[in-house]
Amino acid sequence: MNKKFFKAVDLMAEEKGIPADYLYERIGEAIVKAIRKDYNNKDVVACDIDPEAQTMRVYLHLNVVDEITDWDTDILLIDAVEYREDIKVGEVLEIELDTMKFSRIAAQTAKHVIRQGIKEAERGQVVRDFESKTKELVSAKVSRIDPVSGNITLEIGKGSAVLPKSEQIPGETFTEGQMIKVYISEVKATPKGPRVMISRKDKGLVKRLFEESITEIADGIVTIHAISRDEGSRTKMAVSSNDENVDPIGACIGQRGARVNSIVEVLGGEKIDIVKYSDDPKEFIAAALAPANVLEVEVIDEDEKKCQVTVPDHQLSLAIGNKGQNARLAAQLTGWKIDIKPESGFYEG
Repeated sequence: MNKKFFKAVDLMAEEKGIPADYLYERIGEAIVKAIRKDYNNKDVVACDIDPEAQTMRVYLHLNVVDEITDWDTDILLIDAVEYREDIKVGEVLEIELDTMKFSRIAAQTAKHVIRQGIKEAERGQVVRDFESKTKELVSAKVSRIDPVSGNITLEIGKGSAVLPKSEQIPGETFTEGQMIKVYISEVKATPKGPRVMISRKDKGLVKRLFEESITEIADGIVTIHAISRDEGSRTKMAVSSNDENVDPIGACIGQRGARVNSIVEVLGGEKIDIVKYSDDPKEFIAAALAPANVLEVEVIDEDEKKCQVTVPDHQLSLAIGNKGQNARLAAQLTGWKIDIKPESGFYEG
């Protein structure tokens, strides 16, 4: 084989990011498929490609017989001995074909199958690339905005994915060419290519943003235990420190709020409450209801995780939050059902 052939395949493999062995395999299959047409698609053609030796053998394997029963698969002994003198009836004879004499049709067929193989390999590579990023944060470029559905088509590496309107943060807007952060929640291989499920509403987005931005989290000094989120409005996140000299909340907020504000900006102004995690449910529940001050947490049913929280009368509305948001997020964060009552025992009408 011409050395240029092997060089071209290796360059193609490098350019497309596809393993060269895969390409050689598909090329061999394409050549076999093309030549088989001359033998009524009988399984008599084989192809061996050796990239290291830069050689390619294409050959027939025919049954040596005394009497022909299938002109595509059989060869008479009298004809077989011209290729190998010691051949006998019942053996299989290999007849090497001249690769330079393949028909034009065979060559065109091979090219078509090779192209299809490359497309399949590229799709497979895209799937693998996305799968390696599952549950991760990625940067994506807005390439198209559907004016009707509001869905956004994004370029992610060599692939693309759709950010549905249902997975966008309420109220946010995009422009073509804009770079945004998205969370890859799941990747599925389908006949039409990889289906990538991406989101900006998933709690994983917030978690990965903090892991990416806060050194202490990346280094394992500060741990994120739980996150609850009302997308586009407010997030609560519980953290702890493995180092008594490191304040987990301070590490996440940063000097003058610089660290947390950079994440708030990525989330389009979404408020973020960072609270201290505790293995003690009472302490954790009290912290989760911030910014309200909690006077007492009484466990009503430990098995069903029910509790009653007492707060100062003037902080009842703060503890509950607008439309119950603060109490709801605190309950989601801790996993407890929280009943909030004022210190006086009387609720304002």
